[in-house]
Amino acid sequence: MLNLNAKKLTRLAIVLGAIILIMSTVATVAAFADTDKGASSNATQTVTAQDSGDGYIAEASGKADDNTTGLKSIAAGIAIGFAACGGGIGMGISGGKAAEGISRQPEADGKIRTNFMLSLVFIETAIIYALLVVILIIFVL
Repeated sequence: MLNLNAKKLTRLAIVLGAIILIMSTVATVAAFADTDKGASSNATQTVTAQDSGDGYIAEASGKADDNTTGLKSIAAGIAIGFAACGGGIGMGISGGKAAEGISRQPEADGKIRTNFMLSLVFIETAIIYALLVVILIIFVL
């Protein structure tokens, strides 16, 4: 049987959360770098309309769109990174406490495991909600 205690599970959860945070940061930086390349090509395409006599002059540039796309990708990366880190740490702590409780009271094995699995479901649901919010940030806003 595996020898898992609270410290090992917490360490594992922190390492996994850090890996997920680093991966999301790399993806965010890559998306932001792609946005900068598009901004440099769109910066030369400024369109200026003639004055039509009513006092309104229209100017259009592609810079504002590209800047918001980059900021949305940064916000999405930070949001899912924090959600993954928080969920991983929470799962590690609850797993460690469940293993500790089972080792102290083996006769309550079924009740402890049931409550542990239920808490994991709730933690994972919160992470999935964060993922849905990130998807909404990227595609809707």
